Amino acid sequence: MRQTLRGHSVYLRALEPEDLEFLYAIENDESIWEVSHTLTPYSRFLIRQYLENAHQDIFEAKQLRLAICLQESTTAIGLIDLFDFDPVHRRAGIGILIKNENDRGKGIGKEALELLVKYAFHHLQLHQVYANIGLENAASIALFTTFGFQKIGLKKDWIYRNGQYFDEALFQLIQNKNNEHVRE
Repeated sequence: MRQTLRGHSVYLRALEPEDLEFLYAIENDESIWEVSHTLTPYSRFLIRQYLENAHQDIFEAKQLRLAICLQESTTAIGLIDLFDFDPVHRRAGIGILIKNENDRGKGIGKEALELLVKYAFHHLQLHQVYANIGLENAASIALFTTFGFQKIGLKKDWIYRNGQYFDEALFQLIQNKNNEHVRE
């Protein structure tokens, strides 16, 4: 039996109550607030409520957040999301975070991204997925462009951080009629 959300070295799973401390650490890590557009910390109470409602399907919640785990473990090492899910126009945003730096650069993000894109195109029947990436985030730009995402736009002075404005690019991956990714 083929499992869409299972790859060679990682798999994606639904969030569990046991992920509370992992989510708490991520949501309260100010170094990544810019990426998640967060301005305030989250309490364990709010995260527990979020986890209790995580059973809602993407059509109801307009978001799907999955834990990234290594094959030999149930412990989350990252998160990958579909957000702003639009079933009418068949598109969604996509975001990914590998928590620890020593887990980055090992192909984990690439494999997780591939699994989620396949799921989005084949199971959710999406036509396209997109990502918003700050131009200074070279690692994310490399990940998404290596996978075939195309830079289609630039949002000037989009992110305000530490008294400065930064540009953010919009990357897009479109599925063609043969269920393949459009690459130019």
